[in-house]
Amino acid sequence: MSASQASQRPKPCLRSALKWLHLWLGLSAGTVFAIVALAGTVLAFQRELALWAYPQLQRSAATTPEQRSRALARIVGHWQTQGMSSLDLPSPQFPVWQGYFPDNERRYFDPASGELLLTRNTDNDLVLWLRDLHIHLLSGKTGEAVLGVVGIIALFMLLSGLYLWWPRWSALAASLKWYRGPPTRRWFSWHRGIGLWLLPLTLLAVLTGVSMIYDDVARGALSTAFGDSTPAPKPPKLAARDAPIDWGGVLRAAEAATAKRAGLPGAQLRRISLPKPGSGLIALRARAVGEWHPVGRSMVWIDPYRGDVIGTLDATAQDRGVRAFDAIYPLHGGFVGGSAWQTLIALTGLLPGFLLVTGFLFWRRRRGR
Repeated sequence: MSASQASQRPKPCLRSALKWLHLWLGLSAGTVFAIVALAGTVLAFQRELALWAYPQLQRSAATTPEQRSRALARIVGHWQTQGMSSLDLPSPQFPVWQGYFPDNERRYFDPASGELLLTRNTDNDLVLWLRDLHIHLLSGKTGEAVLGVVGIIALFMLLSGLYLWWPRWSALAASLKWYRGPPTRRWFSWHRGIGLWLLPLTLLAVLTGVSMIYDDVARGALSTAFGDSTPAPKPPKLAARDAPIDWGGVLRAAEAATAKRAGLPGAQLRRISLPKPGSGLIALRARAVGEWHPVGRSMVWIDPYRGDVIGTLDATAQDRGVRAFDAIYPLHGGFVGGSAWQTLIALTGLLPGFLLVTGFLFWRRRRGR
């Protein structure tokens, strides 16, 4: 066989294999990816949608300390025995108490009186149904595991698409041009063009989503990459006692921890975690100055029997790897940079569906030809 004939023999081609995988993974796992991403677009505005859909939640969050203490005592006294595990404090952004219950159920209470205003769950509320779809594929831990695999496949599709697009410098301008026709060229150029412009945001959304599913791996990798040396302090232990809890004293103690000269100066109390079985410890999450997380990762631990602060954690003083991990959820959910970033994240959620449709139309037209 001559050298010229040998050079013309068919060889395994990485590019052809990537095209095949990109196509069929896109038409299969890409469909799940697109549905989950569309749900994420809605969830970017979940707080605004809740206030719009339920006018009874539009209350004034301005209450006196006495009103807030009585409301908290009333809510916990009645609902803790019915499975409530934690409770968000009223805020100007969401001016009612929000209680968290098993099976993705939430209840909302008047900020001053503690009166029940609304019960939402995945059976009666579309947004919470979409949230369960976005996080668990409506299947709990099993769905979350499947979603992790889909996320990894989505990363492969995005990166393989970038590789398949990568042109010679002389062809760069032509590769970025959008065409109106013929249909095959139109769908391909739109698929390629929009995908390229929004690729950084889409990669960020997928990477952060996968990191939250494999949180232990992501946390360990970031801590190793940034050379973290100081482990996060563990919460103190406190045995449960058969004694009443002064919830007003709990709030006063937590607020004292956020005073100017205390451990968390200027922090905003956001969530109360109720004591677990056998424990008397009450933990409050707080958003310290400079934190991105909407609820905050800073902590205040309270001895409710004595009304004392027995520990605090300033999330902004953690090692860099821990702070990087804490930034993942705010970036993914659109909580950084105000309404501009929120809108960008919402638009990014539309991209996988657009890529699915244009990729399918391109494949169908080309197959027809």
